[in-house]
Amino acid sequence: MEKILAIATLNGKAKAYIELIKLKLTLAVVFSGVFGYCLASDTVIWWKIIVLTIASICITGAANIINQIIEKESDKVMKRTAVRPLPTERLSVNEAAVFAFLLFGIGCYLFVEVFNIRAAALAVLSLLLYGFVYTPLKQKGQIAVFVGALPGAFPPMIGWVAATNHFGWAPGILFAIQFFWQFPHFWAIGWLAFDEYKKAGIQMMPGDGKTAETAYKIMIYTLFLVPVGWLPYMLGVTGIFSALIATVGGILFLAQTFHLMRTCTDKAALQMMFGSLLYLPVVQIVYLLDKV
Repeated sequence: MEKILAIATLNGKAKAYIELIKLKLTLAVVFSGVFGYCLASDTVIWWKIIVLTIASICITGAANIINQIIEKESDKVMKRTAVRPLPTERLSVNEAAVFAFLLFGIGCYLFVEVFNIRAAALAVLSLLLYGFVYTPLKQKGQIAVFVGALPGAFPPMIGWVAATNHFGWAPGILFAIQFFWQFPHFWAIGWLAFDEYKKAGIQMMPGDGKTAETAYKIMIYTLFLVPVGWLPYMLGVTGIFSALIATVGGILFLAQTFHLMRTCTDKAALQMMFGSLLYLPVVQIVYLLDKV
């Protein structure tokens, strides 16, 4: 009986640690990083992609843990986050901190040893901005979304620099696409969870409520995706086919924001959120398929 209880406790701990790194969100970040690496590489080396995946999971997971340690109390207030490992005390803050430090060390080591110091520096900067700047700013005001969009846009740039060991216009454009994409994506989430965020003292939208003015601001940032999506073709990184697909995707995404402006409903915001989840991976996959 004691052995069964010990196994159950161990399984519970393992599950809590996996929850702590926000695996679904982390894998989405990893996908963007691998996309940047593959787009920059003349020859894809599969074992390096596996290492990049592991390193990215470690750094992103560590950043997510820092975020949850700082937001432990506010997470208790919101229904969506109250079931996380720290608010439910399935893991202690010390356990979470040790796990974050371990992941951070492994991630840094892999980036430096297998790739290069520039990619490692970008990964560390991303963690610092997300964990120690963006997270505390969420309680201060809307500026947090702008700050958070910076580390959120780093993954494809990190992947590119990991493959080439240099910066340039191309990784900058990949950064810009993901940077502007994040505003409608997170503002759609902020719209849907407006009441819970307000209760926790977090302001995630560019306005004071679910209004046409707020939807208008969301539309303005989405508008940037249309010309920015064309730039990889202009730089000779991808072909005309992917440029056309990215443009059409940007226009369709933009149309969803107009619908939100007209209706100002949660249903329209939910549709926009799903549209954002579809837009980015589709555009990135098409860029890879149409790589020059």
